[in-house]
Amino acid sequence: MRITHTCATAAAAVALALTGTTAAFGAAGPATNPDAAFLQAVHQSNLTEIAAGKDARAHAKSDCVKQVADVLVRDHTALDAKGAALAKTKNISMPKEPSAAQQRQLAALKPMNGTAAYDSAWLKAMSSGHREALTLIDKELNSGKDKDIQAAAKAARPIVASHLDMVKDGVCHASPPSSSASPHSSSSPSPK
Repeated sequence: MRITHTCATAAAAVALALTGTTAAFGAAGPATNPDAAFLQAVHQSNLTEIAAGKDARAHAKSDCVKQVADVLVRDHTALDAKGAALAKTKNISMPKEPSAAQQRQLAALKPMNGTAAYDSAWLKAMSSGHREALTLIDKELNSGKDKDIQAAAKAARPIVASHLDMVKDGVCHASPPSSSASPHSSSSPSPK
């Protein structure tokens, strides 16, 4: 009984800890320009999503979580490459790795490796993180000033939305629901 409670508590702590990753970086970045701060926040979020996806590929218990992790790594790597190229053209410096707080949050999953508690905590964290990413994207679309950065946000939005569909409310769906307008829905893996 105590082990179950400990795993549940750890899973909840990880989900809560990873929830704030995206929102925290808009304020923490060195950029004073909101568009630059958006690019930096998205970059740091992408780095975290890539690391979380790689970790889930290695340590998740279910095939569904591993398949979703593959999609997240692929898509966030591509989104990050585009964002980094855009930042370079705008002379915006980018962080080299997830923040210390994000790294601690990712490390909090380690004690649950290979368990259903890991999968649950990971899915909840990804659901919260993608909701926050959509909020950040929508804020940029509504109040950003740089048209190139807004265009990148607009292009990223359906991809991030499709990721949310895959992890929504902490439930794994290896393919986004058919109502999703995901550009990757046909290439997303199907559940085994």
